[in-house]
Amino acid sequence: MSTRLATGGRLLNKDAPKRFTFNGKQLKGFEGDTLASALLANDQMLVGRSFKYHRPRGIVASGVEEPNALVNLGSDGTFEPNQRATTTELFDGLQATSQNHWPSLEFDVGAINAKLARFMPAGFYYKMFIHPRPLWKHVYEPFIRQAAGLGQAPKDRDADTYEHFYAYCDVLVVGGGIAGLTAAKAAAAGGADVLVLEQTAHWGGRAQVDGGTVGDTPVDKVVDELLSDLSDMPNVTLRPRTMGAGVYDHGYVLGYERLRDHAPDAPGPRHRLWRIRAGHVITATGALERPLSFAGNDVPGVMLASAVRDYVVNYGVSPGDRTVVVTNNDDAYRTALALVQAGLTVPAILDARVLPMDSPLMAEAKEAGIRIMMGHGVAKVLGGKRVTGVAVCAQAGEGAVLEEIACDTVAMSGGWSPVVHLWSHCGGKLLWDTAFAMFRPDVDKAPTGADGTAFVSPAGSANGHFGLQEIMGDAHAKGQAAAKAAGFAPAKLKAPDADSVTEAPMAPVWLMPQGAGVALRSKAWLDYQNDVKVSDVQLAAQEGFESVEHAKRYTTLGMATDQGKLSNINGLAILSDALDQPIPQTGTTTFRPPYTPISMGAIGGEARGDVFQPIRRTPMHDWHVEHGADFEPVGQWRRPYAYVRSGESVHDAVMRETKNVRENLGLLDASTLGKLVVKGPDAGKFLDMLYTNMMSTLKPGKCRYGLMCDENGFLIDDGVVARINDDTFLCHTTTGGAERIHGHMEEWLQTEWWDWQVYVANVTEQYAQIAVVGPNARAALEALGGMDVSKDALGFMEWADGTLGGFEARVYRISFSGELSYEIAVKASKGQAFWDALMVVGEALGVMPYGTEALHILRAEKGFIMIGDETDGTVIPQDLGLHWALSKKKDDYLGKRGHLRTHMTDPTRWQLVGLETNDGSVLPDGAYAVAEGRNDNGQRHVQGRVTSTYQSPNLGKGIAMGLVLNGPDRMGETLTFPGTDGKAYTAKIVSPVFYDPEGEKQNV
Repeated sequence: MSTRLATGGRLLNKDAPKRFTFNGKQLKGFEGDTLASALLANDQMLVGRSFKYHRPRGIVASGVEEPNALVNLGSDGTFEPNQRATTTELFDGLQATSQNHWPSLEFDVGAINAKLARFMPAGFYYKMFIHPRPLWKHVYEPFIRQAAGLGQAPKDRDADTYEHFYAYCDVLVVGGGIAGLTAAKAAAAGGADVLVLEQTAHWGGRAQVDGGTVGDTPVDKVVDELLSDLSDMPNVTLRPRTMGAGVYDHGYVLGYERLRDHAPDAPGPRHRLWRIRAGHVITATGALERPLSFAGNDVPGVMLASAVRDYVVNYGVSPGDRTVVVTNNDDAYRTALALVQAGLTVPAILDARVLPMDSPLMAEAKEAGIRIMMGHGVAKVLGGKRVTGVAVCAQAGEGAVLEEIACDTVAMSGGWSPVVHLWSHCGGKLLWDTAFAMFRPDVDKAPTGADGTAFVSPAGSANGHFGLQEIMGDAHAKGQAAAKAAGFAPAKLKAPDADSVTEAPMAPVWLMPQGAGVALRSKAWLDYQNDVKVSDVQLAAQEGFESVEHAKRYTTLGMATDQGKLSNINGLAILSDALDQPIPQTGTTTFRPPYTPISMGAIGGEARGDVFQPIRRTPMHDWHVEHGADFEPVGQWRRPYAYVRSGESVHDAVMRETKNVRENLGLLDASTLGKLVVKGPDAGKFLDMLYTNMMSTLKPGKCRYGLMCDENGFLIDDGVVARINDDTFLCHTTTGGAERIHGHMEEWLQTEWWDWQVYVANVTEQYAQIAVVGPNARAALEALGGMDVSKDALGFMEWADGTLGGFEARVYRISFSGELSYEIAVKASKGQAFWDALMVVGEALGVMPYGTEALHILRAEKGFIMIGDETDGTVIPQDLGLHWALSKKKDDYLGKRGHLRTHMTDPTRWQLVGLETNDGSVLPDGAYAVAEGRNDNGQRHVQGRVTSTYQSPNLGKGIAMGLVLNGPDRMGETLTFPGTDGKAYTAKIVSPVFYDPEGEKQNV
């Protein structure tokens, strides 16, 4: 059984006991324990169930690579699923529950899946859930939804707070082991500002567990000295419990700090997301031990040898009284020796290698009286919910059992793999190291910055070095080189002189025994969480999934929460063997950030609740609130949908406002429209490329409507462009498009036309803009006085600067309603005062403010399109009858080549028309027009859809715009639109211009 040892536990404070619960059972641990070590100390070997077959799962590792021990933590507002017991620090009152079982951990009905395993091999769901199709909705889909996911989704609002923190340093060291501390000291000694991140609460990494000496000093004392020296340096910052989550271009790094997970009652935020800019990054992230693949290697009690060693040395916990060690390398012998020194029994070491002579570690194990069986391995593990023994076989055979050894723990070691994830995040390349059977960083192909110099360096075991002397020497050199790369002169410090134990060469062992038959291979697990077996990967290769990425997705290998940290290399090796090709040829899967999962709260930071998305308000926002505005979200803005009066419905308000604009005077707060200043000698040329029509020929003082497409030819925005002077333009965008189009412009300027002299500024919030619309619009401005706004002085699609009623203003003579209209921009600080002035002079002219819905009705009456209504990411200008806005004079513009593609010139593309219901009702928004016949799947043929639909108070009927097959050629035809209410609506195809088709009213 697993139990707490009387001695050992260097990380524990046994004077500080901690009480916690697991599945409601009261248990005890100590300060310094992890949840995993405390569970093992209480003989809780079974901690969860696997995802697919619901097999019993126990703790297999001691760190972030743990795939099995995922638990739910907390309750109510502090509940969080899928937390690793191996990285969860124990605290008083901790509540943990196991996952993925029903009705209980000990008795799980889902375990029946294990009996049906032969019918559920890799990829079975791709074949099973297709036929017969009628079963999908009522059988397959409900089943999949019920089975999907690990843990339980939180139901209550998160009670904790989170924050983002921005930091800058010359050298960032990720990893606080012996290599990271050595590199940090070497870099800091040269004067560089150094930030060190360590994902655990403790410094020194594996060095203090594995032992060794530096000079005549034990390595644990050396770690203490390094920490003391670094703590005394003003240019060094040490951050424990902080993981390096991802490394990106140009030295940008994300760090993830757990501030209160170990002390939930402490004040302050729970997690902090660090956004770091570093001159140089050193990844001293260590290495991970690999498991071995043999039948039953998932039975609770089968653990990594290094993890067994960690629990004995760090936490004073014995995972079992009798431990069989199985290995292909010397490092596992350290575990056997640690167990014996703790007074525990090691019946045998099963070493798959056949060596000509003993290594020092092997000799030491023999002196300790441990039986060593060379050339042997595990045929299968005995036991169900915990290990009871192992069946021993010859590694070179097919699994014939030579003897059985009783034990309650199996410590396995398949070699070590450098943690290359952060190195790979930013493009670092890997090379295959045959001697250690691992991928390690190719330092000759390091990620480089804009200046062509490398900004990331791996150090220590993360760079493929495993001896203490090699680790510290490499880390010291990388620290000095990083300081130099950051512009500092490296201090003349000598590299530490550490001892180094000679180890016998490891032997790559990807399957045990090497000739295992299908019965054993189908019980040899690669991915513990997703239940991927050796036989599954071999089946994927047999079925043609030769790409490692395809095999990964077909089998789900490495797609669990540990992201293949344990299964990756073994899976690649099995796949390579099945394809009869070397591992480097098979390649690796893609390592993506974050290195381990980070909380959604940390990603959001302070952006939650009322500040989840800051609401942008126009200068007149408070006035709108006071006057009954019913708001709608438009991008990050809140725009008045309508101004509702007492006793009035929203619909009534919209109808009133719409009629008043046509008959009297309306004011619209148009401040939210994007306003982008484009300036520079090449501004005209730049806008000619962005817009489909010509902008460089626009004269100062004039305006022009423009369309903007993406490179594929699809409409993304429209708006009015005003030329201010020879090299300055003001581009209006849709309300929700200002930031997006600004980013679009900058992307092309920075990546494609970087040598053009063009500068773009987003001045949207610098100005209040008010639309003065209706037959009395000119009279209102004349009442203010100060500018000549007559037709002759300010024609349609012109603008002028001047003074209106004492306000400095820019007046645009443009219209989105078809009425006489002016849009007037004033400084944002003057916006409310100018609005008030307009309301005063407009009182005698029938002034009313109107909202966005009235705006939409007015524009629809005139057949004006709205981006986001008439467009959906698949619509091109030609679909909307906007051929006139496509310049034939320009050689090129964004989207022009896209418009030439076959599917863009297809005559059957749906085109814009007006739709008028036969009974005056309003068509359902988004409704499809049906045609005769049905598709093979039984759905009716469609021939168009409604893009926008409204009740028009000015026309006294329902009007709509839509995209219809051959629409412009079918004027007068009637279409049928089934509604979701069960009714069928009929509408006649008409011109999209319902009101004032000659445009007389806007030109008065």
